[in-house]
Amino acid sequence: MSRRRLLLSAPLLLAAPLVPGLIRPALAQGAALSARDQADLRRVEAYFNAMTTLKARFLQVAWNGASAEGTAWIWRPGRMRFDYDPPEPLLLVASHGQFMQFDRELGQPTVVPTSATPLAFLLRADLRLSGDVTVTRVERSGGFLRVTLYSSRSPAEGTLTLVLAEQPMELRQWVVVDAQRHETRVTLSQIETGGRFDSSLFEFNDPQFLEKEQMRRR
Repeated sequence: MSRRRLLLSAPLLLAAPLVPGLIRPALAQGAALSARDQADLRRVEAYFNAMTTLKARFLQVAWNGASAEGTAWIWRPGRMRFDYDPPEPLLLVASHGQFMQFDRELGQPTVVPTSATPLAFLLRADLRLSGDVTVTRVERSGGFLRVTLYSSRSPAEGTLTLVLAEQPMELRQWVVVDAQRHETRVTLSQIETGGRFDSSLFEFNDPQFLEKEQMRRR
C-alpha cells in the first residue's frame, strides 16, 4: 500500500465526518466541569471569536504512522484551506457553507456541506463550547490545554480534541478519533495570525478555480 493510501485510510483532518460507534455511554452526557474548566472554556471561546485569520504549516499523522505536510489557512468566519505538499495531491477548501476535497491526480472535486466536517464549528461567527457542542474532558499539562468534545446532536459521530498553548493562548494541534479508535493528529507550526489572504484561495465555485490549482503544481 502506498504512502498516500496509508494516509487516506485514516480520516482526513477535515474531510471525513466523525463516524458512528465511537462514543462510550459514560461520555454521552458530557463531563461534570469544574469552575476552572468553565473559565478555561470561556477563554477558548474568546480566543477563537477574536481570531480573524490564521496561517500555519501543518503535519498530519495517521494512526498507522503515515504522514503528510502542507499549509493551512483559516479565515473566520466560514473559510478554510488545507493544501498538501507534493507528492500528496490533496486540496481541502471550505467556503460559503460548502467543503471541497480536490484530488489533483484524479482531477475531480467532491463537495459536501461544511457542517459534515469535524472542524466546522471552528468556522462559526460566534463559537460556543456548549449547546450543540458537548465537552467531555478538559485537561492541563505542560502549559497546554486539551479540550475534548463532540456534537450534542450526534453524539455517536466521534470526538475532536483541541490542543492549545495557554500563555498566550494559541491553537497548536487537534486530534480526530474514528470508530476503530484510530487517531489522526494534525500539528501546527510557523503560526501567523491577523494577516490578509487573497479571497481567490477559497473561491472554488469560480469556474477557473480548479484549473488555476492544477497550474500551481506545474
